[in-house]
Amino acid sequence: MAVQRPLAAIVLAAGEGTRMRSATPKVLHPLAGRPMLAHLVDALVALPLERVVLVVGHRAEQVRTAMLDALGTATPVDFVEQRVQRGTGDATAVALGAFPEDDGLDEDDVLVLVGDVPLLRTETVEALLAHHRRTDAAATLLTTHLADPAGYGRIVRDARGGVVRIVEQADATDEERAITEINPAIYCFRRSLLAPALRRLTPANAQGEYYLTDVIAVLHDAGHTVAAIAVDDPFECMGVNDRTQLALAEAALRDRINLAWMRAGVTMVDPATTYVDSGVVLESDVRILPNTILEGSTTIATGAIVGPDVRLVDTEVGAGATVSHTVARGATIGSDCTVGPYVSLRVGTRLAAGAHVGTFVETKNAQIGEGAKVPHLAYVGDASVGPRANVGAGTITANYDGRSKHRTEIGADARIGSNTVLRAPVRIGDGAYTAAGSVVTHDVPPGALAKGVPAEIDEGWADRLDEGN
Repeated sequence: MAVQRPLAAIVLAAGEGTRMRSATPKVLHPLAGRPMLAHLVDALVALPLERVVLVVGHRAEQVRTAMLDALGTATPVDFVEQRVQRGTGDATAVALGAFPEDDGLDEDDVLVLVGDVPLLRTETVEALLAHHRRTDAAATLLTTHLADPAGYGRIVRDARGGVVRIVEQADATDEERAITEINPAIYCFRRSLLAPALRRLTPANAQGEYYLTDVIAVLHDAGHTVAAIAVDDPFECMGVNDRTQLALAEAALRDRINLAWMRAGVTMVDPATTYVDSGVVLESDVRILPNTILEGSTTIATGAIVGPDVRLVDTEVGAGATVSHTVARGATIGSDCTVGPYVSLRVGTRLAAGAHVGTFVETKNAQIGEGAKVPHLAYVGDASVGPRANVGAGTITANYDGRSKHRTEIGADARIGSNTVLRAPVRIGDGAYTAAGSVVTHDVPPGALAKGVPAEIDEGWADRLDEGN
């Protein structure tokens, strides 16, 4: 029977990641809309953990702030700083210092992982933990085989197949470098044995650092059991150290996300050109056409059709809506709306149910009412358009006077003629009209007509139109 002990996790994320050649810390480079480190923490917090400790170092405050923002308060983590970069062994010792001595958990198991393995699955960590407890090992490590193991530490085994030690590539002999079984730096230790083993490490190696990998040889030589479990999918263990590996991880994660959504009832006509961030939510019977990018907190409701050539960022799409050839950011598209082609919906745009925004239209901080239409060639910014109103081609809301932004209000059932300029602040009343080419600088009462440059107001015009006069 497997031994049951409390469980904690240490994630080593203090390194600079020089091969990324970036001002951004390596662990904060985004994958599917989240920092790569956040993906790893997501996989860990699904386990029954007593605590998660993140070891930060390079740009520590930036990493801390970004992770708190990405994880939120629902994922409690502790941060400790490795002020001097002296290797993974030293970083682990720093993390153990965050564990209270009187917590009563000195006999717990502790996972130790590096922060640049964003594709690791919860199920794989569970398998590692189960094997560790089943064998009652002092240490258990995850391994995998790579055709090209360059850059990774190699697993050295004895004649009986037991793990003896791990040798880093810089310290390996030619024979050891030929070993294809590698160490992705994902471990489970008995905490009571890890701490004294760390104290026996020395920096006698090519890097002059304290290697966590050397703990394996320390425990083995002391007569403790060291176990290993292999993972079949090498991508799960892939470390991201440069931009090429970042792109490979992005592609693998994208395939994983798309597969999950298709199995959940989402149609993707061409998954290879469909990009869905990890924070996106899709309901069943959504249909996504080629060249679609869904980012941030975007949500798409049942029956909506999105694409082709669409990019949505933090945007809500209602049930039954159709969105094509569109870029939207921070927008809400109501149910049964039609949007596109060639539309830009900027932050603050809200389309009510059944609204239509058509070809070559840009909106910003605009509310388009139920059933209203802005069919083509228009700019609607800092404005509200009432239900069933129609905005003609070439219309613009002139919302900026060089100092401040002003609002335009277009009432219900209003009709805005082609090439109208609405100089804000201005209100077009319910059922009012503007003649083609007008420049409207004053409020237009309900049912009136504004015509000319500058526009003159003909009150009661709509009533006379209805009477046939």
